[in-house]
Amino acid sequence: MGTEKNVQSQEQRRTLMLNEPIRRIIPQMAIPTIIAFLINSIYSLADTYFVAGLGTNATAAVSVNSSLDQLILMCGSMLAMGANSYIARLLGKGDDRKANKVLSTAFFMAVGVGLTLTIFGSIFMTPMVRLLGATATCEHYAIEYATYVLLAAPFMAANFVMNQCLRSEGNAFLSMMGMGIGGILNCILDPIFITCLGMGVAGASLATAICKLVSFAILIFPYLKRRSLLHLSIRNFHMSMDIMKEIIGVGSSSMFRSGLAVVSAIMLNKIAGQISDSVLAGIGVCNKIMMFPFGIILGFGSGFQPVAGFNWGAKQYHRVSESYRFSSLTATLGSIALGAMLYVTAPGIIRLFAGQDPHMLQIATLCLRLQCLALPIHAWVVVVNMLCVGLGEAKGALLLSTARQGTCFIPIVAPMGKLWGAYGLAGVQAAADLLSLILAVPLAVRMTKRIQKMCAVQEALPQNI
Repeated sequence: MGTEKNVQSQEQRRTLMLNEPIRRIIPQMAIPTIIAFLINSIYSLADTYFVAGLGTNATAAVSVNSSLDQLILMCGSMLAMGANSYIARLLGKGDDRKANKVLSTAFFMAVGVGLTLTIFGSIFMTPMVRLLGATATCEHYAIEYATYVLLAAPFMAANFVMNQCLRSEGNAFLSMMGMGIGGILNCILDPIFITCLGMGVAGASLATAICKLVSFAILIFPYLKRRSLLHLSIRNFHMSMDIMKEIIGVGSSSMFRSGLAVVSAIMLNKIAGQISDSVLAGIGVCNKIMMFPFGIILGFGSGFQPVAGFNWGAKQYHRVSESYRFSSLTATLGSIALGAMLYVTAPGIIRLFAGQDPHMLQIATLCLRLQCLALPIHAWVVVVNMLCVGLGEAKGALLLSTARQGTCFIPIVAPMGKLWGAYGLAGVQAAADLLSLILAVPLAVRMTKRIQKMCAVQEALPQNI
């Protein structure tokens, strides 16, 4: 009975992905993910908000540890994005058995990599936080925050895989529940641990770790209880050459992106810390706030990507073309509206975190406004990147995913910091977004021509029969 119900659900989801109007299916896929990202952004910002009451040094320490989050993301992102893209195409072809192998392989590898990071990070804690950019005045706080986050690293890495794979099968709602409930719980635990129990920065870290564990339990439940299309099992763990080639081929773009993001964040932290903790904290707060519009953009892209991949695997090329056009227009117009609202309200938002530090307020406001101006560029580049991921275009995905916080960021951060100091650092991310546009335009042209060619070939086939 259960198997029959699962098969029926599977067919319904396939029908939805292949036949539902694009203007409906992409928002339907994206909205749960957007909500989950927004909630995730809220509890990430909640740590900063409650820690801000402890002083600028404590706020700077949380900003430094954003690089640690990026490091854990790097561990899980390659496996998550690579598996997501491959699974979407396998499900589109109807190869459910191999899709299960891909999921299980990616999951257990993520746990292993996360556990390795926990062990080595705990052993070399002090050198690690110094490497991440902690100054002498905030090093103690940075160690406190990193302690519990490192313990949660295996669960965090595995969460990336489960989230992405749930979305690849069209089950974005379960993904939202896993991320959302954990996020809400974090907002509740932060004031309890930080203020009521007097744990300070360590309380924020413990709250985050607990919430990642809760998210893990929620996300793994549908796999263990067979309430998803995919089945997670150690028996399906299979590191075959063809599986690893597909996962690494596409997923390497996310790994390199995250790796370069870690490098760029460390460079930014170190240069900002040399100026003052106010600059370090201000830019860190700005980046936390920008997680909200970025979450919406990435959530929308995550709704578009499995639709494109699923239909590409099913050879529904006209739907791939339609989904790209719809996503490009929606993402660009939506980001203009979001950017305008944040630009106007920037000073008021920053005051919630800056306290009595006027220099932090000034730098963070400037940084936020400049990134708002570049937001439409970032939104469209994300759509092009997700198109590459969905269609298995590893080189294009690698190029764009590493541009914003890597190849277009790293070469300019030191010169801008040297030439214009804190003001240069405030504008470096917006400048990198502008440079990434130069890379995205020719790639988008090439990808659209490829899709159009496949559509033309498919339309011509009946005439040749």
